[in-house]
Parts: sequence; C-alpha cells; structure tokens
Amino acid sequence: MASLCIGSYLYVVHADAGQPVQFESAAVKPTPFQVRIAQQNGHVVQAIPGTPLNGYLTRPPGEGKFPAVVVLHGCSGLFPGGEKTWSERLSSWGYVVLVVDSFSTRGIKETCDGLHFVDRVYDAYGALEFLSKYSFVDPQRIALMGFSAGGITTLEAVQLGGAERLMEGKFKAAIAYYPNCSAANGDMAVPTLILIGELDDWTPAKKCQEMMAHRSGKGSPVQLDVFKGARHAFVSPGFKTGTEHYGHREEYNAAAADQSISDVRVFLRGVFVN
Repeated sequence: MASLCIGSYLYVVHADAGQPVQFESAAVKPTPFQVRIAQQNGHVVQAIPGTPLNGYLTRPPGEGKFPAVVVLHGCSGLFPGGEKTWSERLSSWGYVVLVVDSFSTRGIKETCDGLHFVDRVYDAYGALEFLSKYSFVDPQRIALMGFSAGGITTLEAVQLGGAERLMEGKFKAAIAYYPNCSAANGDMAVPTLILIGELDDWTPAKKCQEMMAHRSGKGSPVQLDVFKGARHAFVSPGFKTGTEHYGHREEYNAAAADQSISDVRVFLRGVFVN
C-alpha cells in the first residue's frame, strides 16, 4: 500500500558522507517452526543469502572503540545536496555512521509509488554485522535510525519477538523519524525514540499515539515526541519551502528540527552511557 511507502529524502551528500563501502544484507534464516516442519517432511530448509548493498561509512577521529549508528533512508532513497547531513552530525558527536543504500544494487529508484517492496529489515542487520567487524566500533553499542519508510523498517527491526529474535547481533537502541506506527505494536526489544510532526498527513502522529496507548508494557521503554505544527520531513532542510509528494505535504520546520536533533543526542547519550 502506498500509505506504507513513505516519502522524505535522507539528505546525504555522497562525496561528503564518508567512505563508500559494500556489504550484504543479513541472510534470511528459517524460523524454528519452518525448520521443524521441514524436518518432519524429510527436508532441509536453507537460509536465503543476503543481497549486496552499498553504503557510506563515516567515523570520528581517533582509535575508538566508538558507538555507531546505522542509518536507513526513506522511500525516495538517498538524495544529494543536503546542507547538514546526519553522517556529519552524528560523527561530530563521536559516533561511527553507516548510511545504507537499499536501492542502487537492486535497480530501484524509489518505493513511494508502491510498485516495489523491499524487506529492508535484513539490510539493517547486515549493516550491523558489517559494522561489528571493525576494530574501531564497539559492537555492543550500535543503534538503528530510520527516516519515514526507513523509520517503519527501524520499528519492525526491533519489535519484540520479531526479526530481532532470529539475529545473533542486536541493536542497542532505535530512533524512528516520522514512521507509520500502524505497522507496529509498540513493544520494542530495545529503547526506542519516535519523532513525528503534529500535522503530518502521511504518517499521522495519531497512529503513534494510538500505538503507545495500546502497548502491552513488555520490552524496553519507548519515547514518543510529537512536534507542534510540524509536518512530514520536518527535519530535512531541503524542504524549506514545502512541497507536495504523492498528495502529502513535506515541509522543513526549524524549531522542530532543532529540538528533535537535541532529543536524539540526549537519547543516544543516555542509552550508550547507561
């Protein structure tokens, strides 16, 4: 459905976003149920190999070990020309950053139109595995951060009892900018921060508020920040004049952007220090 193929560019300038790297999405492992059924029928079920992916790695100066953040773009993919990229921002705070390009190796330009579906949860865990092998990265302190459709993937990747239970490596925390919360039940395996605009007409804040109200209380703490007067893509300075994208309003909001960036910094510091 188009409602789950959310817009919003992640503003990353390739030339400035760090070193180009290649890695693979995580292999899709069979569930214990699938293994059991296969064995009962005399079959062996194999994991589905990962997909080759491109990414952009940025690191702070020094030897480390540094905490790290895996970043997932929205349904429009990576967009060149950002004024202040998250790679630059996060690395200036002392984090290694791996921006995942989920589209180029798959020959996809965008998924906003609903014509393509990519299960990007395994992209996130492939990035986690890739980062964990670096000597300057602390594998116990890696967070996942996604924007819009990438935010949906972020919530899915850390939802309690979901894909995370099949993975050996675990994220330490999760940050989702303007995700569609109707796709999540609110029970997360790791501390999670959700940031969304009050006036977002693509991924309504109401859906996240409803998710929070119906949480079972299991799992880790979830923090929902709703920004007054803000629309979809409020943290992206490329939308200063506002634009319509697939019938939805995307518009930068300086006050909301600044506050959300501060919230992200405080959240990451609290998670990784504690």
